[in-house]
Amino acid sequence: MSEPKLQLYGTDWCPKSSALRNYLQSKWIEFDDFNVETNAEADARIRALYDGKLKFPTVIIADDFIKNPTIPQLNEFLKKHNID
Repeated sequence: MSEPKLQLYGTDWCPKSSALRNYLQSKWIEFDDFNVETNAEADARIRALYDGKLKFPTVIIADDFIKNPTIPQLNEFLKKHNID
């Protein structure tokens, strides 16, 4: 069985989403990128985490997630899941 893949939920216009996306790409970390404005399934997944509210950027791996992380917070989250 393969490891769960990192997922980023955000938008194209959100500066924090773009910053996280760029950071992950600069570190050559593979991730799935979901736009919560254009992907109804992504919108529903995020709303399910936050009592119907749309909060982004959210980074998910398996059943664990972090909302609107700073780069140091994201690094801790990645380290916790043995992603580097």
